[in-house]
Amino acid sequence: MTQEQEALVIAAVLDGQTDRFEELVRANERGIYALCLRMLGSEQDALDASQEAFFRAYRALSSFRGESRFSVWLYKTAANVCRDALRRRPAEPPMPLEDDEGAELPIPDDRFDPQTELERAELRRAVHEGLNALSPEYREVLVLREINGLSYDEIAHVAGIETGTAKSRLYRARRSLAAILLRGGNISGGEPSNPSNAQIGKGGEPREHAM
Repeated sequence: MTQEQEALVIAAVLDGQTDRFEELVRANERGIYALCLRMLGSEQDALDASQEAFFRAYRALSSFRGESRFSVWLYKTAANVCRDALRRRPAEPPMPLEDDEGAELPIPDDRFDPQTELERAELRRAVHEGLNALSPEYREVLVLREINGLSYDEIAHVAGIETGTAKSRLYRARRSLAAILLRGGNISGGEPSNPSNAQIGKGGEPREHAM
């Protein structure tokens, strides 16, 4: 859905055609669920958070000013729901995630070519567990970039930080995840991948990807 189409649907909803909000739900539910699942690590928690995000968005729709794409505004709402859920969880001891003395470490992208489906499944499992081991702040920016395909400016808007901070946080998040995968034997050392390479398809849909 284009930004112009979003605006027309939103105007219709605010004009009393409330059933048309379902169009916004259908256009964004996969991306919102993916964000919530990666941030919370639980299918049921992700479903609950997705529903809460759409409920909050519907209630606050009149406050949407069109300063960003509606989907980005919705991602920000969902991220806030997930942060609230994470704050309610018992605190866990932080894991050492970065190897500052080593070279930059690559993470697999869609150019990675596993030899068997078993290896692909193992890599996806390892990436999922690696994401869960990251701090919520690192996990959030990494998912917004690599899964949802947001720009640096949009990530900054969702996370409530400066664009430069979003770039540096994303770099550290990639490096931390790569270090986890390397220590687990899921990838080997080598030249770092281009940090500006977004591993997604058009419209924020992920291409065939380990994440």
